[in-house]
Amino acid sequence: MNENKIKSQVSERWIETDDLSVRCLDWNPDGSIPVLALHGLASSANWYDIVCPLMPSKFRVIVPDQRGHGQTTQAANGYDWDTLAKDMINILDHIGIDKIGVIGHSWGATVAVALASCYPARITNLTIIDGGFGRSNPSSDEDWETIRRTTFPRNVSGTRQEFLDRIRKQLDCCWNREVERIVQTMVWEDEFGQIHDILHPDNHIQVMKAMWERPASDMWGKVKCPSMIIPAGPLPVSGHMERFWNKQSRVALASKGLTDSRVHWIQETIHDIGYHRPEYLVDVISSFLLSNMVQEA
Repeated sequence: MNENKIKSQVSERWIETDDLSVRCLDWNPDGSIPVLALHGLASSANWYDIVCPLMPSKFRVIVPDQRGHGQTTQAANGYDWDTLAKDMINILDHIGIDKIGVIGHSWGATVAVALASCYPARITNLTIIDGGFGRSNPSSDEDWETIRRTTFPRNVSGTRQEFLDRIRKQLDCCWNREVERIVQTMVWEDEFGQIHDILHPDNHIQVMKAMWERPASDMWGKVKCPSMIIPAGPLPVSGHMERFWNKQSRVALASKGLTDSRVHWIQETIHDIGYHRPEYLVDVISSFLLSNMVQEA
């Protein structure tokens, strides 16, 4: 996909809310069925740049840079689920959309769960991509200060080339010029040529604390709309089977915790399914959205 094709299919708009200037990508603005798509932690709206052009033309996909991400205001607070959900409602109110389907990837999946649980009358369906199935039974030995000391944001450092070399190794199975362009929308370069995450470390910690204090499992029961869970299966050579088995258990709990849910595993892929298997991902999402429309009719 080239830059000209992207520009011909999407418009960029800015929305002023209570305390944010939010950058939104509005894919297929003439589409009759609105969908809100939420990116993951330390990511940007551009994560969906490969996915959105593949969506059926009837879908209008609105993709914001969330609070503290991309080109949206780097707010000093407001990274709790209620505020993040209200950010999205402010966007919908500004655009004039009453009801909408919501898609979320990774951390954005939990934001989507929060949105559907806080505003059930506004959300028609929920699609969560390899996220939103956070712990359901936190162990008694989990302590926030320990987690804060031992868990750090991803390694974003060095020069642009050093950063890209690391990311290229991580995404070796799907690396191309488009992915290279997208990952650079998530970082900034200082005057010394060093790369940093756009999401400020202090705000990253606020997000982590919100996930610890109120995992997605606390919100599943309040989601009333039909839901699709799309977990990523491991690559054959990943060597992380224990983590995969743990994910299987969490997905099973999430499917029971969500009132009306179904699960579609995408096997032999990575967490960033939208980079690696975008056509398959779009098929799963669009089939779910279309089937939900039939049920509503």
